Amino acid sequence: MSQQSRPVYLKLRDQIAAAIIEGRYREGEMLPSVRALAAEEGANPLTVAKAYQQFQADGLVEVQRGVGMYVVQGAAARLRSSERETFLAQEWPEIRSRIERLGISARDLLADA
Repeated sequence: MSQQSRPVYLKLRDQIAAAIIEGRYREGEMLPSVRALAAEEGANPLTVAKAYQQFQADGLVEVQRGVGMYVVQGAAARLRSSERETFLAQEWPEIRSRIERLGISARDLLADA
């Protein structure tokens, strides 16, 4: 599924996952409120809530009623591992095929880095 055809809540989930992996939302810290993130991203609060619910279902955040959602310990490592597996299994084969089709060498790739 291309990035453009993915539902908005999954795109938001990917952005939040990247922020957790990169340490912008640290383990043990509270995530922005649904309303705050919705305003920041220009998204519907129900869409943000759906993305947050996915993290809760996956055990990556915990809710403290009346306070907010917190990133659990180990969430960044679990997300990194999961994202890595998805990349290697689904995205890399397409990228590698395109690299080969275009005749791009490893040297070409590293020269632009």
